[in-house]
Amino acid sequence: MKSLAISGYKNFELGIFKRDASEAKYIQLALRKKLLSYIDEGLEWVIISGQLGTELWAGEVVCELKSEFPVKLAILEPFFEQAGNWNEANKLWYEEVVGGADYHAFITERPYENPGQFGMRDQFIIENTDGALLLYDFEKEGSPKFFYERAKHFSEQNEYALTLIDFFELQEIVFESQNDF
Repeated sequence: MKSLAISGYKNFELGIFKRDASEAKYIQLALRKKLLSYIDEGLEWVIISGQLGTELWAGEVVCELKSEFPVKLAILEPFFEQAGNWNEANKLWYEEVVGGADYHAFITERPYENPGQFGMRDQFIIENTDGALLLYDFEKEGSPKFFYERAKHFSEQNEYALTLIDFFELQEIVFESQNDF
């Protein structure tokens, strides 16, 4: 696998309102663990769309790993000014991750027009990556459900790796690393 899309819950869907909350550190540990195994297998690019939560945490992890491993970060936003209505703290978070990206572009070269742009984003990213890693648990519906359903459908007709990090796996990460934080 040369390219991997990462997505998942937005931070507020998980009740996490600070980017550096302790819960976020465990999510980043889970992402890091998965990414290291993919890097060992030849992963070159991680693709996110720059959404709050899982995607920006993944972007931070990739930026950290870039100093040690040959992995790159691409941000493919669905439209111009995705962060335009975000609060200042979230805009700063977004700008820091974008600043560390190796590639940054927009799937539709215009501002937000309708929710269909999110579907176009998902489809474009799925069709242009070798697999996806999602922070998603079937017990808690949320925004990742739409990406998951598209990726699952695509994987049924194409060679496409779809991996989930669920809440059970996150709980294991918390248990394993209780003394680290």
